[in-house]
Order: sequence, then structure tokens, then C-alpha cells
Amino acid sequence: MEPKAVIFLKRTTLAAAILGLTAGAALADNFGAIAFSQTTGAYGYSFDMGSRRDAETRAMRECRSRSKNCQVAIWFKNACGSVAIGANGWGSAWAGTRANAERAARNNCSKHTSGCKVLAWSCTTR
Repeated sequence: MEPKAVIFLKRTTLAAAILGLTAGAALADNFGAIAFSQTTGAYGYSFDMGSRRDAETRAMRECRSRSKNCQVAIWFKNACGSVAIGANGWGSAWAGTRANAERAARNNCSKHTSGCKVLAWSCTTR
């Protein structure tokens, strides 16, 4: 039979290891992207992907399933992204919240055209 101190130490070490794995997983970066076609207005998006490349690939795949001439308009990490379109142009942005990303996208769009409205947005869980 093991002494109580050894059992406590083993349980404490096991708990610390489990918490360490959980904390490490929670700190992983999450990527997202939005792709769209300026010609047709079709779009695709992604969130919580493991890399920028995966996020852009997923967004492009979704967009291309609806239209041609798609392009990645914005990618983001641990944040939100948004695309706004207007009469003759578009703008995109990322920020820590959906509202701020949408506002910034509309502002960027307004630098090029008028009547800007949010076309798409996406946020990662972190």
C-alpha cells in the first residue's frame, strides 16, 4: 500500500497534466477567411481552421461552388472578419468583435464606393 502523500502527489501530477493539455488546446490559434466574387456577389467563409491556408482554401471552395472569379477578401486569426460591398466596390476588415469588423469593412468599402452594406461575416471561437 502506498503512503497517502505519494497517492496525493500522483493525483496532483495527473490533474496538472490534464489541465496543461486542456489549456494548451485552448490556446491554439483559430483561423478564418471570407472569399467572394465581385462579379456575382457569391461568397464562402470559414472559421476555426487550424491554419491560414486551410481557412482560405475552405472559403474559396465554398465560394467557387456558387460562382467563378472568387478571391479571398480577408483572413483573420482569433478574431472576426467581414466583407462589405457597395455600388462599385468593396472593402474588408477584421477585428476582435463582429460589430467592429462589420463597421471597419463598411468604412473601408466607403473609401471606394457608396451604399456599402455587409455581405458576409465570420468569427472564430477564440
